[in-house]
Amino acid sequence: MNKITTYNNRWLLAGGVSLLAITGMATAQDAVTAETATAAAADAKFTVNNLWLLISAFLVFIMHLGFATLESGLTQKKNCVNILFKNVFIITTGILTYYFWGFNAHYPGASPFSVEDGGTAAWNGIFAFGSPAAPGDGDQSSAYGDYTYWTDFIFQAMFAATAATIVSGAVAERVKLGKFMIFALLLVGIAYPLAGSWHWGTGILAKFGFYDFAGSTVVHAFGGFAALACCILLGARKGKYTPEGIKPILGHSMPLAAIGVFLLWLGWYGFNGGSVLNADPAGVSLVFVTTTLAACGGAVAAMIVSKLVLRKPDLSMALNGILAGLVGITAGADAISVPMSIVVGLIAGVIVVFSILFFDKIKIDDPVGAISVHGMCGIWGTLAVALFSSSATIMGQLVGIVMVCAFAFVFSFVVFLILKIVGGVRVSEEEEAEGLDVAEHGAPAYGLN
Repeated sequence: MNKITTYNNRWLLAGGVSLLAITGMATAQDAVTAETATAAAADAKFTVNNLWLLISAFLVFIMHLGFATLESGLTQKKNCVNILFKNVFIITTGILTYYFWGFNAHYPGASPFSVEDGGTAAWNGIFAFGSPAAPGDGDQSSAYGDYTYWTDFIFQAMFAATAATIVSGAVAERVKLGKFMIFALLLVGIAYPLAGSWHWGTGILAKFGFYDFAGSTVVHAFGGFAALACCILLGARKGKYTPEGIKPILGHSMPLAAIGVFLLWLGWYGFNGGSVLNADPAGVSLVFVTTTLAACGGAVAAMIVSKLVLRKPDLSMALNGILAGLVGITAGADAISVPMSIVVGLIAGVIVVFSILFFDKIKIDDPVGAISVHGMCGIWGTLAVALFSSSATIMGQLVGIVMVCAFAFVFSFVVFLILKIVGGVRVSEEEEAEGLDVAEHGAPAYGLN
């Protein structure tokens, strides 16, 4: 072997080693690049999910403006300030009580009352105990599922005050402000998180397969049956039910009422769309479509039925039909098919008209139709999940409906009865005739002229 051959062989060997080294470096670099890309993608997904849940929280917040304008529009102008004041009180104190106790009662997690693994894995209990909202590791931006802990808190806090807002409209124009404030504080602070924990907090309803996507029963029927208890104890407005029949007490501003319903409809996209709990394109878009179609179905059905029954196309019934469809689809917005969502809305629109007329017939005065919209249509929507999807059974849904509605009714009846015994819950006849704006607040909504 000559020197040239030996040199060439050494060069080839060195080149081969160098090539292997370069290839190895490239492979390692590719691995690092892929890992970085995966981490970046995960971070981007987390950011988008977190942002969508925050936007949804803002939309649910808008619903409280919708409730305020709807309730004030459907009541007399002499009680407008009173309605608005109650709504301001509910949202502010509702969020505060949810922070100090409600959030961690709503989602108690592991508990000594658990029936599984000695309380270390799941709760599955009845009596949840809360504490101030704070992430366990002290990091305010820590991941909590597909979003941060604080994002979850603010989204759920916006839901919490809704139950008391439902009651606010039903007892309008004759309830004492101070007594209602005490009641609302207890309902939002104690009763709502407790009932909600049975479902969303891995409580007892988890064992029965109860399915309620965004709260047809846990939020809406809960508020509706709380309102029913209060209305029974409070009695009707003076002059509503006379020996000659029912005397309508008309709302002072149908434009305000219509604005309120459309604001609620807008907010419902956060209410239902946010309940997907991430920004999954398929999931969110499906929920948007079923929510929209159910609202449309409810409105159309209420328009037709009110025209046939009342002989005139009734705007208030049409507006309540929209809300009935929205409440009806809330339990199964992610599980019920698009065509069936229309059916759910249509049936809800029929139910709400006859329900409003029924409660008037038995002399339970509900100025805004809240018991019918939220209570009756909440029950229907929860049952519809079992009828139009495979996500639940009738028995499981019935168990959840009975437990939540009975608890809301009994809790509200007892608390309101105690308040009625201790100083009364109803304003005097003179104050009711004068209007609560002047009697309770000393100032009318629209001035003296």
